[in-house]
Amino acid sequence: MKIEHIIQTLEEWTPLSYAEDFDNVGLLVGDKNRICSGALITHDVTVAVVEEAIASNCNLIICFHPIIFKGLTSITGKNYVEKTVLKAIENKIAIYALHTALDNHKKGISYRLGELLDLQQQYILIPQKNSLFHLTTYVPLNEKENVLAALHEAGAGSIGDYSQCSFYIHGEGQFLPNEESTPAIGDQNILTKLKETQLSVIVPKHTKNKVLKALINTHPYETVAYELVAIENQHPDVGLGSIGQLKKPLPLNDFLIHVKQALSVAYIRHSETHLKEIKTVAVLGGSGSFSIDAAKAQGADALITADLKYHDFFRGENTLLLVDAGHYETEQFTKRIILEYLTKKIPNFAFTLSEVNTNPVKYF
Repeated sequence: MKIEHIIQTLEEWTPLSYAEDFDNVGLLVGDKNRICSGALITHDVTVAVVEEAIASNCNLIICFHPIIFKGLTSITGKNYVEKTVLKAIENKIAIYALHTALDNHKKGISYRLGELLDLQQQYILIPQKNSLFHLTTYVPLNEKENVLAALHEAGAGSIGDYSQCSFYIHGEGQFLPNEESTPAIGDQNILTKLKETQLSVIVPKHTKNKVLKALINTHPYETVAYELVAIENQHPDVGLGSIGQLKKPLPLNDFLIHVKQALSVAYIRHSETHLKEIKTVAVLGGSGSFSIDAAKAQGADALITADLKYHDFFRGENTLLLVDAGHYETEQFTKRIILEYLTKKIPNFAFTLSEVNTNPVKYF
């Protein structure tokens, strides 16, 4: 099996088009056309992880955090990033990163964090904008079902937990083929009028090219008339963070103990609050200070995230409990999520879970 096959399987699950603009995801190092001897799944890539891949006969490393985040102007081994990349290249090891493509998945990092905290009825905290298109096209009345089926098969018309969603209107269309045309219906230089159907469907961003290809290939007309417009609607299945409800409200101290036990951490930092108990909880794995306002707007009693700065804790304003449980700690299960997906999709291939603890933060 080629590395490319594993990459395609990952991108069906976490399309790179949904990663944040600032991010660097996908194949960062290596040749996707090589046969994969083994794949090592890790949270971060370090020299120790590359050495582990070599010892395990793995020529593909699948990681969460990208080892190359900003542009490299040279690769001479002068820092840990360059040393890691050099070692991977020297040993013909490919590196593939998911990061915010997985962060933005409906049941990605934050959803799993919510599960650990036993949150119920979870939904996305910050749905992604500008990731949906509206497609309108016009087909002969007797071709409606054929074209619509092809669009749905390509992924158009998927909205939340519903698929094959569409709207259509019957009317009359007209066109005048010129002498250079080869019309499927009508004749050159003769105005043609016929019963047509206007089809409208929502197109998720990651399916856009596939949907347009299906439209062109299935539509009977020589030249297909259609409009594809980006819309500002939030995508209900793509976005950062998660929010849900505890089974029952917990007193403040009991809630903090619950967080520590669920994440198996010895220390957490939190803001002051006037709340006596916690019921609605927002979570965002990794750095999440940007989600404070969204958590407030959604009526959360608490937000669990990481990398909060001194002044961020004031933003709770005593009405929202802010909990910093650690960057690695709120993402510690990432490797397991990736492993579970890949072993389900490619059951006959042995994926290896890295045993290297890549958390750079140590506690005394």
